[in-house]
Amino acid sequence: MFKGFRQFIMRGNVIDLAVGVVVGAAFNTVVQSLVKDLITPLIAAIVKQPDFSKLTFALNGSQFNYGDLVNSAVSFVIVAGTVYFFVVLPINTLSARMHKGPPPETTTKQCPECTSNIPKAARRCPYCTAVLEEKK
Repeated sequence: MFKGFRQFIMRGNVIDLAVGVVVGAAFNTVVQSLVKDLITPLIAAIVKQPDFSKLTFALNGSQFNYGDLVNSAVSFVIVAGTVYFFVVLPINTLSARMHKGPPPETTTKQCPECTSNIPKAARRCPYCTAVLEEKK
């Protein structure tokens, strides 16, 4: 029973996932700090509001604090953009370079009479009924 559990834990996927969660938590702290200390004050300077977390509005005596939502939305956009531009895009580019193979072999040829695309094995064009020469 413990042998199977040990094999499960030592598989690459579990270890990779654990590392990803730890790095993601650390990355989240950095991004949250970036948003709170740099981006939010920059946007606040433009719209002349010193802190988004204090943005509120009242409706029928109820107080709605939407400033934290604005902070969270900005944080989400920054995290998504950072992950895309610094992780997904480079990985996709590398993957495309690694999997670049020879061009696929064509399965059609062009009829010399009507220039229609026809199967390579055809001996007569189905469009203009021209007899095609066989290459020997």
